[in-house]
Amino acid sequence: MKTLPDFSFETALGGRVAGVDEAGRGPLAGPVSAAAVVLNPLDLPLGLNDSKKLSAARREALFDEIHARAEVSLAWASVEEIDAINIRAASLLAMRRAVEGLAHRPDAALIDGNAMPDNLPCRAETLVKGDARSLSIAAASIIAKVARDRVMADLAKAFPGYGWEGNAGYPTAAHTAALQHLGVTPHHRRSFKPVHNILLSAPAQRIDSN
Repeated sequence: MKTLPDFSFETALGGRVAGVDEAGRGPLAGPVSAAAVVLNPLDLPLGLNDSKKLSAARREALFDEIHARAEVSLAWASVEEIDAINIRAASLLAMRRAVEGLAHRPDAALIDGNAMPDNLPCRAETLVKGDARSLSIAAASIIAKVARDRVMADLAKAFPGYGWEGNAGYPTAAHTAALQHLGVTPHHRRSFKPVHNILLSAPAQRIDSN
């Protein structure tokens, strides 16, 4: 029997709890996003779930509803930071920035996954598969994914042909083929093997932003 996320982990932690999640660890292009969301337990949006289990239309609707009914902070780590410190560290950095960006410091943070960001401004716990178990993390997963998808759709207008408006930078067959044909853009993650290998084999094959 499938279960839905609930508020039990937040209740156990006590106080104002921020759910924290990231989006964009796997793509070959674009920044990684992270969100921190403090829900009002007396005014919870209906239908919160792991963003991967929701349709794009439902995520968009919940994105607006979460912003209207909760305290939300969105943060990023850039492609340059990803290449400099690796995607895992960049994801944790974006998570910490999201918590720090909240208008009011939470009493605790509930972090999706099993890795804890450094130097958080509050006590915190990790929760594996938290986006499917905690309402606050589910809300954060929706905010992070919708925001990142929108950024990639905007980048797709400036760099057409890679399909970012549909694949959000993930290594689909079409995206990989476009990399071979069109070359590497400034928004591709050079530390990721498929991109790195193309640069090694054809150093001149890149598209500059101008």
